[in-house]
Amino acid sequence: MKNVLDVMSLQQHVETSKTQNMKPIDYRKSTKPGLVPLYIFECAAKLKMKPLTAACAAIVYHRFFKEVKASDYDEFLIAASSLYLAGKIKDDDAVKIRDVINVAYCTLNRDSAPLDLNDEYWAMRDAIVQAELLITRTLSFDLNIELAHKYLLYYMKTLQDWVGTDIWNSVPIAKTAASYLQDFHHSPNILKYKPTHVAIGCLSLALQTYGVQVPLTDESDEASMWYKPLVKDFTREKQWEIIEDVIEVYKHEASLMAN
Repeated sequence: MKNVLDVMSLQQHVETSKTQNMKPIDYRKSTKPGLVPLYIFECAAKLKMKPLTAACAAIVYHRFFKEVKASDYDEFLIAASSLYLAGKIKDDDAVKIRDVINVAYCTLNRDSAPLDLNDEYWAMRDAIVQAELLITRTLSFDLNIELAHKYLLYYMKTLQDWVGTDIWNSVPIAKTAASYLQDFHHSPNILKYKPTHVAIGCLSLALQTYGVQVPLTDESDEASMWYKPLVKDFTREKQWEIIEDVIEVYKHEASLMAN
């Protein structure tokens, strides 16, 4: 049980470690598409955000740009405002607007010092607050962000009891599934699926990564698959669709990090 419940706290350390080991990207100079989600999670790690808050910020960002034309807005400003708004949605007390401003500014402008309380600081603060209002209106004031994390924890606890503690603890299924889930938030494709389906898809990928076979299931029989008692409307086709989208996240990140 402890192995499952510790996953979300472990995820925060994973995100921080990834940021520390990642080669810095000059977001101002890069013209590659799809950089902004990396920027969101880099800022979130520096702000020491809870994993749920970081994921919420990504969902807010993706939902906003699903409704508007990306070229009409400053994506990095919307990203910074999404981080600030997510802190409010998730009641993450660690997210203060001055910290968001300075982390967002310094991450975007490498080697720059944090802003003093000057005109530039107040201009950026005002821009983030105005962007927050814009995001809220664009989303029709619907800020009920349902994340897949709670479902993943429940499914992992159920599966841990099913496969047995020895097998479960022999490979890092829980940590891997949580990493797949968090990283999937880099892609707007996550909006295509129900949170329950996303959780099952990421857990399924983790099981396949380590070759773990769930007892009393038959891969050739859809009705006997392990996820059917948990999510009745989930199908094998949906499973592979989600897995392909998760794998695509890593392929895209590799292309972004390539010189």
